[in-house]
Amino acid sequence: MISLEKISFGYDGRTTLKELDLEVPAGSFHFLTGPSGAGKTTLLKLLHLEHRPDTGRIGLFGEDIQPADPRQRTRLRRRIGVVFQDFRLIEHMSVSDNIALPLRLQGKPMATHGDDVIELVQWVGLTERADALPRTLSAGEKQRAAIARAVITSPELIIADEPTGNIDAEMGMRILRLLVELNRLGKTVMVATHDLGLIRAAKSLVSARTLRLSEGRLMQAASDL
Repeated sequence: MISLEKISFGYDGRTTLKELDLEVPAGSFHFLTGPSGAGKTTLLKLLHLEHRPDTGRIGLFGEDIQPADPRQRTRLRRRIGVVFQDFRLIEHMSVSDNIALPLRLQGKPMATHGDDVIELVQWVGLTERADALPRTLSAGEKQRAAIARAVITSPELIIADEPTGNIDAEMGMRILRLLVELNRLGKTVMVATHDLGLIRAAKSLVSARTLRLSEGRLMQAASDL
């Protein structure tokens, strides 16, 4: 599903990622860890095609990414769901409308997808908050809404950037279980996190590979994390 070959990327003349190689099979679950500033978010943005590498090759869903083809990038990005650490909910829109937003952006009529929105609201445990505005939600509720929004279009790849970074441990486990459930439904999941406790807790729930970024290099983390 994901293939990176000799990927390098930098900002303002400083190399952040150095000749990364990575193969991610369809249906797998990966954690991406490393110290603050190691480049975890940068790598996720490369996978989501928000950034273009300075050198190297990216393959997604069996296609080589062509930098000069914006239509290809748009088409492939629709097969990816992204969960942001800062939620990025639209403040003047209700929970239900935020979750439905990707459908509207793709021009899909809500009349044919209303049941999907209701089902996802129930799945993330926000039925009683469906009409609430984001400013009235707790951090955990916002993150659950963000997960529902990320999967409303049934993407094949789920990318989550520090999804438990702004919530307590109990809610973090609830978020983890949602991501594991998505993986069991056949989704490929990549989670960037600095929370080693979350990674350890995941071992009883899912078979996951842990990757570590350090000094711009990517390696498999120790098995005793």
